Amino acid sequence: MNAMPPRFAITPEEIDAQVRAFYAEIRVHPVLGPIFNARIGKSPEAWAAHEEKIARFWRNAILHERNYDGRPQQVHMATPSVMPEHFPIWLDLFEETARRVLPVEVAVPWVALARRIGEGMRMGIEQVRRPPGAVPVLR
Repeated sequence: MNAMPPRFAITPEEIDAQVRAFYAEIRVHPVLGPIFNARIGKSPEAWAAHEEKIARFWRNAILHERNYDGRPQQVHMATPSVMPEHFPIWLDLFEETARRVLPVEVAVPWVALARRIGEGMRMGIEQVRRPPGAVPVLR
């Protein structure tokens, strides 16, 4: 059986560089930093483990490496401090970092993929936290 081709041309090293640079920005971000620091902690070892897990997520999503087994939607939904309004902030910071760290031909498709995934996660959190019987938002 043939492996699926990558979604776009990118190296594992470029994925790692983006993840490291992005989470360096997250740690000091005035809105997102406290949320992530409360969940992950502040030790370099905890952040290194988180970054490795997220890099595996992206290598799976882009390169189809199949070495990630997490459930990011469920984790985000189960974290009360993660709010739907955080996703646009997260995605804008991800894009700013990608455009600074990566070649444009890598940054553009990765940001587009991140925005699709992030929007789905935002909508999932919004829906699961709606009051019982509330009309779902279909945007």
